[in-house]
Amino acid sequence: MAALLVFTGLAIAAVVLFVSLIAAAIGVLFRLILFPLFLLKWIVVALVMLVVGVVFAAAATVFAVVFSVFAVLFSVPLLPLLAVGALLWFFVKPTRRPAAV
Repeated sequence: MAALLVFTGLAIAAVVLFVSLIAAAIGVLFRLILFPLFLLKWIVVALVMLVVGVVFAAAATVFAVVFSVFAVLFSVPLLPLLAVGALLWFFVKPTRRPAAV
């Protein structure tokens, strides 16, 4: 009885292997037939990215400059708080360094 289960498992494994090899062969065949179209696709994508990449770089530069301007504009009202914090730190910090570190 155990031998029957073993041989059944081996037969199923052989069928799965055979179907997998056939599928791999068909996949390789399609790749070989469609290879010129894959090359054409990569060439078109590269040419499009030459244009789109420049546009994205320009947009990123503009957004960075705009963000920097807004960051400076919104941080100017916080300068008095920075001055108060600096004065507090100046008065609260220890005057001497510790003897042992």
